[in-house]
Amino acid sequence: MFHTQSAQIMAMIRSGKMINIGGRPVIVPKPRQPATAAHDRGLAIQLALAFVAIYVIWGSTYLAIRYAVETIPPLVAAGIRHSIAGGIMLTWAWLRGFRPTRQQWAAGFVLGSLFFLVGHGTLHWAEQYVGSGLAALLIATEPMFILVLGWMMGQQRISRLSALGLGLGVAGVAMLTGVELTVKGSSLLGLLAVLLGSLSWSLGVVVSPRLKLPSDALGRTALPTLCGAAMLLIAAGIAGEFQQTHWASISLRSIFGLGYLITFGSVVAFTAYTWLLQRVPPALVATHTYANPVVAVLLGWFLAHEPLTMRVVLASVAILGAIVLIRRGEQRTAAKGPEAAPPAAEIETSQEYA
Repeated sequence: MFHTQSAQIMAMIRSGKMINIGGRPVIVPKPRQPATAAHDRGLAIQLALAFVAIYVIWGSTYLAIRYAVETIPPLVAAGIRHSIAGGIMLTWAWLRGFRPTRQQWAAGFVLGSLFFLVGHGTLHWAEQYVGSGLAALLIATEPMFILVLGWMMGQQRISRLSALGLGLGVAGVAMLTGVELTVKGSSLLGLLAVLLGSLSWSLGVVVSPRLKLPSDALGRTALPTLCGAAMLLIAAGIAGEFQQTHWASISLRSIFGLGYLITFGSVVAFTAYTWLLQRVPPALVATHTYANPVVAVLLGWFLAHEPLTMRVVLASVAILGAIVLIRRGEQRTAAKGPEAAPPAAEIETSQEYA
């Protein structure tokens, strides 16, 4: 039964009728291929700007998170951010005719807890103690977690190439965490929190095809975002973060960081992302999973004076190489027959907006 459903999902992905946004399957139109507009200069400029948005903006959100949590408690910052961003997207979808059902809200609650309460809540908290570039590299472990979880749940097989990728990825994480633990007393909890968030997001990716989520792309994202925001704000209240927030002492840099996350990280980049998915192959759009950690590391080094050591460079190469091997390994597994489950290479695994 489950393998039949997996084969159907795989067929829809290959036909261009289904793609994944942040690891969540979404029904979209086939890519537009107008004969006269293919070489149009205006379209080329739009494509370039859209790719800059998902490459650079999503890569820069890790540094923006670091700035935001400097003077705003992390759960409060994440809750406010996703409340506003989710509200904007739901309003937009509502004006287009989207009306969520009770089952869709329930599915949004499940994903909201995995993606945003745990996934983003731990990331925002950890960036008080872990550099933005290091956090981005650890978040890049999501394809590894997704592959292992999918294998444990019987959704897919692990090929030799994917196994090699897993080993390389583990080596990269070990390079990052091994020395870092001796640098700061609080780094251990921060590193573990980022990895926990990556694991939680990956679990959301794996279970999302089983949930009754909306087919509307904006609505599909807005519901988990709003549900996650509500849970983040509740968690912030339980943790006493509202009482700890000194509103008059919030720095201008934190305000700009939070505003950047809402406006550019959530709304602008997501709009560019969905626009690209209707015009170019999803595999090309998915290349931002390689670019985002690199952008985050370079921006953290250039703007926040985060150390860019040979260890970080080698770990970056190892983790990005692991992603490449896992994607290629799963592509080969999928090519062997329709009975194979949807490969990680076909699934958008990065945090939709970090």
